[in-house]
Amino acid sequence: MPVSEGGAGLLAAGAARAGAPSLYGGFADVVAVLVLLSAFAMLRAPLIRSQVRLYAFQSLAVVVLSAVVAATHHIGELYALAGLSFVLKVVVVPVIVLRMLERAEVDIASSSAHSSATTTLVGLAVSAIGLFTVGAVHFRSTVLPVAGLSVAVAVVLVSFVLVVMRSDVVSQAVGFFSLENGVSVASLVVASRLPIIFEIAFLFDLLVAVVVFGLVMRVHHGRAGTLSTEDLDRLRG
Repeated sequence: MPVSEGGAGLLAAGAARAGAPSLYGGFADVVAVLVLLSAFAMLRAPLIRSQVRLYAFQSLAVVVLSAVVAATHHIGELYALAGLSFVLKVVVVPVIVLRMLERAEVDIASSSAHSSATTTLVGLAVSAIGLFTVGAVHFRSTVLPVAGLSVAVAVVLVSFVLVVMRSDVVSQAVGFFSLENGVSVASLVVASRLPIIFEIAFLFDLLVAVVVFGLVMRVHHGRAGTLSTEDLDRLRG
C-alpha cells in the first residue's frame, strides 16, 4: 500500500524522536543480560566448582560494564572500582573458595527438596516480577539504560532464590556474592557517580562475607563431614 509524502514524513519524525538504540546502550544491555543469565546458570549448575567459575564470569561482566561506563562518561572513580572489583571478585574470592573445596574434597552441590527444574521455574518467576515491576516505574538514568536496573533487580531476586533453595554452604555463599553483583549493576544505573569511598566500603563488606562464609564452611565441614545444611534446616528452636 503506497504511503503519501505526509505519512512518510510523520513516520520519519516518529523514528527520529524514538531514536535507534545506540551502540553503547545495546552493549550495556547485553552485558546486563549476561549477568542475569550467569545467575540462572548457577541455579542449574550441578557442581560447586562450576558455580564458582560462573560467579567469576559474572563478576568479570560487571567489571567490564563499570569500565565501559567510566570510559564513556569520563568517571575516573569507576576505573579504580573496576580494578578493585577485578582483583577481589574475579581473582581473590574464586581462588579462596576453590581452595577451600579442595581441602573439603567436595564438588557436588547438594540440592534441596526441590528439583533443578523447579528451582529454575521459581527463578524465572521472580525475575519476571523484578523486570516488570521496575519497568513500570518511570525512572531515568543519564549513564545506563533503564533496562539495566530491571535486570539488576532480577539478578538480586534470582540470587536470593539460589541462597534459599540450595542446601549447601558454598551454593548459598555464591548466591550471596551474586546478589552483591546485582546490587553493583543497580548502583551503576542509579548512582554511578557515588564517591569511591562508599564503593570501597561495599567491597570491604564482600571481603568480610567471604571470611565469614569461609569460617562457616570449615567449621561445619569439620563437625559434620559435609557442606550440606539439611541437618541444620531440621533444627528447631
